[in-house]
Amino acid sequence: MQRGKDVQTLQWVVEGRRFRNTEEYEAAMRDKQLIDLITQGLDLGSAKDVKKVYEELRHGRYQFESIVGRQFDDNVYELYNQIKKQEEEAEAEKEKRKEARRLKRVERKERQNSKCQSKKEKLPMEKLDKQMRQEIMQELHRKEKRRIWISVISSLICITCFGYLAYYYWITQKSANDFAQLAELKGDTGQVTGNAYFDNRQVTVHMTEGEKAAPKILAEYETLYQKNKKLIGWIKIEDTLIDYPVMQTVNNDYYLNHNFNQEEDKNGCIFMDYQCDVVAGCDNIILYGHHMQSGKMFGGLNKYSSEAYYKEHPEIQFDTIYEKGVYQIMYVFRSKVYSEEDVTFKYYQFINAGSKQEFDSYMKEMQALSLYDTGVTAAYGDKLLTLSTCDYQENDGRFVVVAKRVN
Repeated sequence: MQRGKDVQTLQWVVEGRRFRNTEEYEAAMRDKQLIDLITQGLDLGSAKDVKKVYEELRHGRYQFESIVGRQFDDNVYELYNQIKKQEEEAEAEKEKRKEARRLKRVERKERQNSKCQSKKEKLPMEKLDKQMRQEIMQELHRKEKRRIWISVISSLICITCFGYLAYYYWITQKSANDFAQLAELKGDTGQVTGNAYFDNRQVTVHMTEGEKAAPKILAEYETLYQKNKKLIGWIKIEDTLIDYPVMQTVNNDYYLNHNFNQEEDKNGCIFMDYQCDVVAGCDNIILYGHHMQSGKMFGGLNKYSSEAYYKEHPEIQFDTIYEKGVYQIMYVFRSKVYSEEDVTFKYYQFINAGSKQEFDSYMKEMQALSLYDTGVTAAYGDKLLTLSTCDYQENDGRFVVVAKRVN
C-alpha cells in the first residue's frame, strides 16, 4: 500500500492496530473504553485483580466487538493461567520440601538402625526382647511397602510412556490421514457443480478506498472452502511431505494448535500471517508452520540448509483460493523472534514495502543472511512468498525460506 494511503488511515489506529474502515475503528474504540472501565482501579500485575477480571470475563459479563477486545480477553486468560501455574508450582515446591524433610528423617533412622543391625543379626529373634522384635518387624514392613510402591510407580511410569508413544503415533497417523483426505478433495468440484451459492457468491473486503470484490474462487478449491471458509490457499513442494491447505484467521495463534476441522491438534496447520491480504495484494505473503519431529507441517523445511537439497527442490507451488502461483526460491537463512526494543531486521514484519528503496533494503538484508547464493534476485514490484518455522539452534530461533513468484 502506498504511503499516502497510510497517512489517510492513521486516524483508524487503536492500541497499535490499524483498522480498514470507520465501523471497525468505532467498534475497537468501544472495546477500549470497556477495557478501561473493567480495569479501572485494578492492577493487572496483582494476582487478586487478574482473578477478579478473569471471573467476570468467564461468566460473560462483558461482550467485545473487535480484535482489541478479544486480544484483551486472551491476555487476561494467559495471565490467569500463569498465576495458576505459579501457585501450583509453589504448592508443589512446598510438598517437595516437606517430602525431603521426611526422607531425611527416614534416612537418619535407617542409619541408626544399621549401626545396631549387626548386633541384632547375631541374636536369634526369639532371644530379643518384645519391643526390639516389634521395631524390627515394623521396619521390615515399611521396607516392603516402599518396595511395593516403587514397583507400582515404576510400572505406571512405563505404562504412561508407552501410552504416550501410542497416542503420539495415533495422532500422527490421524493427521496424515486427514490431510490425505483433504488432498483428495482438492480439485473435487462434484459437491458444488451447479451450486448457485458458488456461482453467485460475492465476497467483499473493506479497504481504505471503498469496497473491493474478491475474485471467483478456483473450482478445485470450492469443496474445501465449503468445509472451512478459513481456507486461503494450498502449498506444495514436489517430492516432499509439504502438501497442505493454508489457513488464515484474525490472529496468528488459532492454527498453532487446531487442524483443518477446527479440532485441537498439536500439529496445527500451515497458516498465513493475518496481516497479509491476497485480495488487495501484498509484496510478501508469510506462511507459518510447526517444525514437527515427525517431518509433518514444516518439519522438513530446514533441509534447505543444504544447497544440494535446494537444487533438487528449487520451486514452491503456492495457490491462493483465487489463483495459482509458482515461486522460485531466492534466500534461505536463520533468524529469530526479537523483542520490540531490538533495532534489527525482522523478516516477519516485511509484508508491504512503501517504496523501491525500502524493498531493496529488505532484499539486501535477506541476501546478507542467506546460507548460500541461489542466483535468484527480485525487483520492486515482484511478489514474494516467505515460509517460516522454528529452528532449535537457539532460543526463539526461526528457519526461513523466501521465494519469488515467477509465473
